[in-house]
Amino acid sequence: MRPVQRRQQGLQYGLYLLCMQAINFGVDRIPPATLIGVILQALLYTGLIKVPWNAEDACISAVKLFKYRDWRSFIVSNFEHGSDMHLYYNMVSFILKGSYLELMYGTTDFVLLLALLSFGCSTMYVFLAYVLMQFTGDYGYYTMCAIGFSSVLFALKVITICEEHDRSHDIGGLRVPSKIAVWVELALIHLLVPNSSFVGHLGGILVGCLYCYTFVGELIDNLIYMITGIPVIHEEQFYRRRNLGFR
Repeated sequence: MRPVQRRQQGLQYGLYLLCMQAINFGVDRIPPATLIGVILQALLYTGLIKVPWNAEDACISAVKLFKYRDWRSFIVSNFEHGSDMHLYYNMVSFILKGSYLELMYGTTDFVLLLALLSFGCSTMYVFLAYVLMQFTGDYGYYTMCAIGFSSVLFALKVITICEEHDRSHDIGGLRVPSKIAVWVELALIHLLVPNSSFVGHLGGILVGCLYCYTFVGELIDNLIYMITGIPVIHEEQFYRRRNLGFR
C-alpha cells in the first residue's frame, strides 16, 4: 500500500475489528510468533512503540535504495501500515496463514522464515521497480513508495497453497483452483483497491514461488536448519510424524 499521513494514536475502527476477529478465531489458537507479530505491528501502527521514523518515511522505493542508500526502509517498510483498515486486513490474513504454517514448521523456524521472506520481498520489490522502469521508461516505477506486510503475506499464501496441494480456495466469494488462486487475488486487489501496491504483491508471489518451486526453497530450508538446528517439516512430513505420535 502507498503510504498516507501518519496514523493517530488510539483505538481506531480497524483495530477494534482486529481485536474482535482475534477473539472470534480464538487467541489461544494463534501460535506465539504469529500472535506476537500481530500485536507488535498493531502497537507500531498506534504509535505505542516509539520509533525514530514516520510511517510515510519508512516506505520502500528503488530510488531510496539506489540513490539515497536508505537501508532502514528496506527493513521496516514491511511492518508499517498506511491505515487502520490496511492493518486489519493484513493481520487477519496473517493470523490465518501463520496459524497453519507456524504449527507445521515450528515457531523458531517460522520466525526465521518470516525474516528471510521479508528480506526477499524487499529485494524483489526494488528489483521489479528498477526493471519496470528500464523496460517502460516510466520513472514512476523507480520512485513509487510502498509500505505494509502484504508482500510477505502473498509469499505466505503461495507457500500455504504449495503445502495444501490441490485444494480449492475462496477468493472474493469465487471458488478457484489453488494453482491460480494467488493470481486471481492479485488481479482482484489491483482492480478493487486502487491504492494497493501491485508491484509489491507481485514481488511477494514471486518470492513464494521461488521458495516452493525452485532450488531456492531447499537452500533456505538448509540455512534455517543450520541456524536453528531444527529441520523444516513440510506438510507430508508433518502429518506423517503426527500420525506416528511424534511432536
